[in-house]
Amino acid sequence: MLYLEFLLLLIMLYVGSRFGGIGLGVVSGVGLLIEVFVLRMPPSAPPIDVMLIIISVVTCAAVLEAAGGLKFMLQCAERILRYNPKMVTILGPIVTYTMTLMLGTGHAVYTIMPIIGDVALKNGIRPERPMAAASVSSQLGINASPISAVVVYYLTQIVELPGYEHITLLSIVSVTIPATFAGVIMMSLYSLRRGKELKDDPVYQRRLKDPAWSDRISNTASTTLNEVLPTSARNAVLLFILSIVLIVIIAMFPELRTLGEGQKAISMNLIIQMVMLAFGGIILLSTKTNPQTVPNGVVFKSGMVAMIAIFGIAWMSDTYFQYAMPSFKAGVTQMVESYPWTFAFALFAVSVVINSQAATGRMMLPVGLAIGLPAPLLIGLLPATYGYFFIPNYPSDIATVNFDVTGTTKIGKYYFNHSFMIPGLIGVVVACFVGYTLAYAII
Repeated sequence: MLYLEFLLLLIMLYVGSRFGGIGLGVVSGVGLLIEVFVLRMPPSAPPIDVMLIIISVVTCAAVLEAAGGLKFMLQCAERILRYNPKMVTILGPIVTYTMTLMLGTGHAVYTIMPIIGDVALKNGIRPERPMAAASVSSQLGINASPISAVVVYYLTQIVELPGYEHITLLSIVSVTIPATFAGVIMMSLYSLRRGKELKDDPVYQRRLKDPAWSDRISNTASTTLNEVLPTSARNAVLLFILSIVLIVIIAMFPELRTLGEGQKAISMNLIIQMVMLAFGGIILLSTKTNPQTVPNGVVFKSGMVAMIAIFGIAWMSDTYFQYAMPSFKAGVTQMVESYPWTFAFALFAVSVVINSQAATGRMMLPVGLAIGLPAPLLIGLLPATYGYFFIPNYPSDIATVNFDVTGTTKIGKYYFNHSFMIPGLIGVVVACFVGYTLAYAII
């Protein structure tokens, strides 16, 4: 019966993934209703903590976008790319990775991707090389960001383990940042020579023969450098960076979040929510940004959609796993005890289906904790929560395909032989290997 119930869970996740975004959340709500009232499973608690982290971070980042801060960051990134155009295959992924690390969300990639493609094309570089790696890097960076929901959720759960009370936010990112950055560098190095040169690519040459496509390719130009931004845009970025620095400092010194002698320190979960919410207000007031423009930006809309998706997915999944844990634990424990790294496959497989590191962590970390996996292993394998490049239906990947006017970045004829597959596999495997090694050395 448990297998049939798990099959229902997978079916609901699959159906939701066909709609994507909010569809994932509301279809999972149908599954939750069936679990509780048809299959008689006790409902678990909804993932309120994860949702509040997403709301606070996305709100602050959305205020930053409305204040012009995101455009300021894009101009800085574009100057780097155009100053070193021949290095775009290396620099493009590093730029998108860094933006995600700072913002805690990968949705800013939509604004920089046309620029990466433009720089590559104008320098005779196959756009697939930097663009596919940049799309993957933008999502891999979520596992490195100190303000991302998945990293903070791991922290709040792992510090509750006996013997791991000393773990801080800095402990986790000191593993995930070098691990994921190593993955970015390796996938970028692989991408330097991937695919045919433009002069030898049949798809590109065929498009050049089409007058409409040829005109679009020759006249394509994407830049943010022509726009003059007010000083407040730069100030908004500096304030946002200050908020991240403040969070890291508070995480490093627990005494700063202990209000009195004998009292328990305030959890980093609440600290991040407070700091992000406060700095959203500080940026809004200091830059005199119109609050009515905040919900209209890409960051706010994408973040709220992600939150609803996680709401349904995590609640439905957690309800099943809490119900099935006594039986599930016995079978998985034996495999993982013999080969601990196999837990990475479970994380990866879940992420392929549900398209979210935060939802994957919310679904699978309690399983890892319940079967007694050590904290260094769980932290080291955190990059495996990014597996949704495997099926090319994630918005950033689809957008990247559309941004490449040359047709070199593509969904393959056989669906799985798409442009993001090999960079994604290289990035995640390298990140897990480095993370696994570092975690046991550091933690």
